[in-house]
Amino acid sequence: MRYVFHIDVNSAFLAWSAVYRIKELKETEDLRLIPSVVGGDEASRHGIVLAKSTPAKKYGIETAEPLASARRKCPGLRIVPSDYKTYKRYSGEFLSLLHEYTDEVYQYSIDEAWAVFDGYDDIYGDIVSFAYKLKDEIKDRLGFTVNIGVSTKFTLAKIAGDFEKPDKVHTLFEEEVPTKLWPLPVNVLLYVGKSMTEGLRKLGIITVRDLVEADPEVIATNLGKFGISMLESARGTDIDPTGWYDNEQKGYGNSTTTPTDTEDWQTADKILMKLAERVGARLRNDKVYASCISVSVRYSDFDHMSRQMTLETPTSSTTEIYDYSRELLATFWDEDRPIRQLGIRTTKVSNERYEQLSLFDMEIHDEPSSEATDLTDSEISDKRIRADKAMDELRRRLGRDIVKRGNEI
Repeated sequence: MRYVFHIDVNSAFLAWSAVYRIKELKETEDLRLIPSVVGGDEASRHGIVLAKSTPAKKYGIETAEPLASARRKCPGLRIVPSDYKTYKRYSGEFLSLLHEYTDEVYQYSIDEAWAVFDGYDDIYGDIVSFAYKLKDEIKDRLGFTVNIGVSTKFTLAKIAGDFEKPDKVHTLFEEEVPTKLWPLPVNVLLYVGKSMTEGLRKLGIITVRDLVEADPEVIATNLGKFGISMLESARGTDIDPTGWYDNEQKGYGNSTTTPTDTEDWQTADKILMKLAERVGARLRNDKVYASCISVSVRYSDFDHMSRQMTLETPTSSTTEIYDYSRELLATFWDEDRPIRQLGIRTTKVSNERYEQLSLFDMEIHDEPSSEATDLTDSEISDKRIRADKAMDELRRRLGRDIVKRGNEI
């Protein structure tokens, strides 16, 4: 099953300022627990509130209001300057942690991202329970809280993530849309700002349900193409953030941090198959082939090791990626050291296939061999890739569980 998480840092600039001052400046006061804001240069009279603490909200302080106004509302207000360099560093740590669990991470802004978990059911178990675990791990390791929205669609996951805050997990699956989404104000939808909300209000559209039930011609006449896009979104059309990124990737990989340490080969073997499935599917989807495969592990003591091999014939076959990965892992895994993270990465990617032949492969026969009809390694690989593509199509049309490999059953 394919799930999408939207992970959003709660009051990011203020949270990151607080973490920086506690961890690195050794301050004892937590900005998040007192009336405080992150703001611009107050002396220039152009400073505004960029982020505010929960206690500051109780004084009616709003984001983007002048700092002078905020200080009048709360004379004891603590104001700290913004520090983009620090924010960028903490954002990188946040994204890196997400990449420990899935290679499909799509950054939406400095403080939020989508993460896709496709076919990880056997590894992570119940997806909502895993979302809570991930939320708590971010808080424990990085020092700040997040909201996580869980769905099967990018748009619905983001909407869910904006439900009650902070430090929460919410779901918004398609079957929950009529009860959870439709009664809400229309401005919960992606890209619906104040002006659009006002335009919809003039048409008598107050809730998402009103929009879903609206006449498309009325929407198009009054709000144009953007209004139609918004209507389609309300009715379930998803966005695709994968299109925001450069398709000419240098490599394709996937890694996972296991819920418990992996101590036996059988468990590691199943994880490798899951990873190989995902990597192979992405290569085939982009119609490319990889000629270098690497396997990496991070042990429970956080020591990291990896090995790689170059292939004679580039491949996108799941079976071949899996087989080569097993060979690599067997060369260096010390089974007395539990694995915390396991990953497969393919590089040297090309949209063409070729076969490297050595002189020893070029046998000369005076007469036809009885094995002349046997398939070459390259032909066997082609057959595997065609079979994998057929599986990809079946899964795309009928669901991931419609067909499984022998070691997945």
